[in-house]
Amino acid sequence: MRESDEQPSLIEFPTSFPLKIMGEAGAGLEVTVVEIVRRHDTEFVASSVETRLSSGGRYISLTCTVTASSRAMLDALYRELSAHPQIKYVL
Repeated sequence: MRESDEQPSLIEFPTSFPLKIMGEAGAGLEVTVVEIVRRHDTEFVASSVETRLSSGGRYISLTCTVTASSRAMLDALYRELSAHPQIKYVL
């Protein structure tokens, strides 16, 4: 897609943008997510991650609120998170 074909964003940047990431609990998922997020938002604070285990304890959801500088930054972060084998969903 050419840049001129992109539709304008309805979001004004920079902005705080929450991402919910879900995967299997354990296996260092939180550390992995923080590493990926920091590649895109160098000011991201790991202690700000909100976690919640599923009722059975098998899955975990992590909410990371990033400072999004552009739509391209959010798209790149979403693509990298979604491509990781430990991550099942990114919302």
